[in-house]
Amino acid sequence: MASIVDLWKANKDIFDRKSIQQILSFAGEGKLRDNNSTSIEFRQFLEIIPSDLLVNYANECLSDSFIDSGLVLQDIINEIGVRLGFEIESGLYRGKKNDIGFDGIWASKTGYKIIIEVKTTDAYRINLDTLSEYREELIEQKRVRKNESSILIVVGRQDTGDFEAQIRGSRHAWDIRLISTDSLVKLLNLKENLNDTKTVQQINEVLKPLEYTRIDKLIDLIFLTSQDIQLDEQPEDGLETEIGVIAGKQNEDEKKFTPVSFHELCIDRISQHLNLNLIKQTKISYATKDKTVGLICAISKEHKQGKHQKYWFAFHPHQQEFLDEYSKAYVSYGCGDSSQTFLFPYKVFKKLVPNMWTTERTNRIYWHVVIHKRDSKFYIQQPKDEKNNPLDITEYKI
Repeated sequence: MASIVDLWKANKDIFDRKSIQQILSFAGEGKLRDNNSTSIEFRQFLEIIPSDLLVNYANECLSDSFIDSGLVLQDIINEIGVRLGFEIESGLYRGKKNDIGFDGIWASKTGYKIIIEVKTTDAYRINLDTLSEYREELIEQKRVRKNESSILIVVGRQDTGDFEAQIRGSRHAWDIRLISTDSLVKLLNLKENLNDTKTVQQINEVLKPLEYTRIDKLIDLIFLTSQDIQLDEQPEDGLETEIGVIAGKQNEDEKKFTPVSFHELCIDRISQHLNLNLIKQTKISYATKDKTVGLICAISKEHKQGKHQKYWFAFHPHQQEFLDEYSKAYVSYGCGDSSQTFLFPYKVFKKLVPNMWTTERTNRIYWHVVIHKRDSKFYIQQPKDEKNNPLDITEYKI
């Protein structure tokens, strides 16, 4: 019998009509148990679906309670942790004697670890002493460090007043923090619309217990996030400003930026071509779960220049730093639509970057990637090359 992962790969549309409870019934034995086939298959499924579907399933668990809905939510929350950039150790579904009953452990790149407790409702009081004992046991086993760990309770709904009061009035107030599922989802949405992974790491700091008598760090975080969002994915008018005569003049309609959105179609095409499951990291960066393959994928609308078509992109230093972290990396550009997707091995693309136009602005520099189409051929501009000839890149079209 085909697994739900196989079904997803074969026909994603059928999942639009299925509830998370129905999907779970197709997985393995149909019931979640620790380390059984259903658990393994279900978690593999969560790894490959887009984040918006992950969020829909989380909302289903909270709005339509069903058998094991809390366990399903536990797996979904841990998958959100993966997409926020943490290394995840999943916990038990049901507590066992002599086992530590945490729901998950999220480890950041710095080594800091957050012990996760997932609650679908605040209808019942939490035994904070029990949660603290989980942490103490993990410290004794040297699985976490006392000064580099804390507890995060993820609650299903926004109304968390009772939990908040319980935590504030306890002796564990400096070791435990609380967040609603909705706010955790907002953090994921923000992360996937940022540009620089370093900004993401800073944002994840808010999940730790922090003291805000002095709010400088909070203001720095807001400022950093604002700067990141302002990074241009496409240079558009900026390219004409910098190199107007060389690039050619645009008419007035072309100067008005028209958003394009076919990222996911390009990613589907690339995933099939490479036979890889790529997980979104930031606005245009993707990676495999094992962090061995990284990808930057940017898209551009079509610009007319005489009888030819042209596509403009920006390549930023933070994208370069992201790609340098991976043993295998790619750069991809979607030109007009997903049928014109170009995929470059990063080691090939990296050699082209020094010969591109650049823009230098306050505190940042970026390179202009200019691709144009002539008849059935595609070329990338190399204006700083000795020969100043555009390079034929048709072979990289997938």
